[in-house]
Amino acid sequence: MATIQKDPILQVETTCGSLLYELQIIWDEVGETETDRDKMLLELERECLEVYRRKVDQANRCRAQLRQAIADAEAELATICSAMGERPVHIRQSDQSVGSLKQELGTILPELEEMQKRKIERRNQFVVVLEEIDSIANDIKGQGELVLSKPLIDETDLSMRKLEELHCQLQALQKEKSDRVEMIRKHLCTLYSHCSVLGMDFNEVVGQVNPTLSDPEGPRSLSDHTIEKLGAAVQKLREVKIQRMQRLQDLATTMLELWNLMDTPTEEQQEYQHITCNIAASEHEITEANSLSEDFIKYVEAEVVRLDAVKTSKMKELVLKKRSELEDICRKTHLLPVSDSAIDQTIAAIESGIVDATMVLEHLEQHISKIKEEALSRKEILERVEKWLSACDEESWLEEYNRDDNRYNAGRGAHLTLKRAEKARNLVNKLPGMVEALASK
Repeated sequence: MATIQKDPILQVETTCGSLLYELQIIWDEVGETETDRDKMLLELERECLEVYRRKVDQANRCRAQLRQAIADAEAELATICSAMGERPVHIRQSDQSVGSLKQELGTILPELEEMQKRKIERRNQFVVVLEEIDSIANDIKGQGELVLSKPLIDETDLSMRKLEELHCQLQALQKEKSDRVEMIRKHLCTLYSHCSVLGMDFNEVVGQVNPTLSDPEGPRSLSDHTIEKLGAAVQKLREVKIQRMQRLQDLATTMLELWNLMDTPTEEQQEYQHITCNIAASEHEITEANSLSEDFIKYVEAEVVRLDAVKTSKMKELVLKKRSELEDICRKTHLLPVSDSAIDQTIAAIESGIVDATMVLEHLEQHISKIKEEALSRKEILERVEKWLSACDEESWLEEYNRDDNRYNAGRGAHLTLKRAEKARNLVNKLPGMVEALASK
């Protein structure tokens, strides 16, 4: 009897029966007709059916919602697993009983929440990598501005394989960025060296290439355009450096020529030793600051102009000096010297500006060199001539000595005179042979 009372359906039937019995008593007391009673019972039955129908419909909707929630959860779980490249964590077999719908939903929801959490973590990993990729790509493209929008992520592929691909792409971009940074660093070092040597403002030159390069603290442009402009600036300054180097070396050569021409003392040359020491230097060997600046080259030009002015004033003196040197060589070598009238005419032409003194000096130098070569080829003959002339002088002295009646008187130094006379006689005896040998030469 207790079991029957615990059954909800039997309890409802008992309650309805009691209420119907009580209603019969009321109707009997009121005196309702059978027709009214049937009518009210029919209405009561219809109302009860409507209530039952609403409850059944409500239960059906609840069951459909549970089934839909289970299906949606399973579908979302399958989608997440597929996107992450993992096997589904919840697979329901068709013949497998998992209990009620609420129990099944209660089993799926924790698994779904766990996968959703893992998906968010995986997606955040993608966001970090993609943001770094976009940032480096913008640096390389020269778009250094901050990217405000989030990177686009393919929600259908959040697998580890895809994440590894993005990591590989990021590493390649990082290496490319590192290579570009190193290339720009080398260009800037070379540019700084050129600017230092040429006496130029490094920051101004770099600012013309790209303003970001002159700020050591801020981000620098790494674009192809920036690297190309930087390389072009380096090449341009290198060409300027080579031009100025050649210009300075030409000035140094002229300076050396003028020094040699005017026999400038070594002490005066020491002041410009740092210039002439680079006369044969190559482009990469000139590294001293401001050694090719415009001011320094103007300073050297001014010295060359000064030396040239001094040279002009000393040309007459130099020509006369060279003429004296030429005459001395001709006299020693028994050659005919240049006539005085020709030299005087040349000097007059130099003073009037008709003839270039440098050309005259070069001509005299060539003439002196030629005379020296000829004297060298006649060295043996000249030595024999000197000996012959010396013997002739001794012969003349011996003749005067023989005519002296007091030559045998004893006196101070007489023994030396006798000894000389003896040598002179021996030398005079050799004169015929010396003349014959000289004639044969």
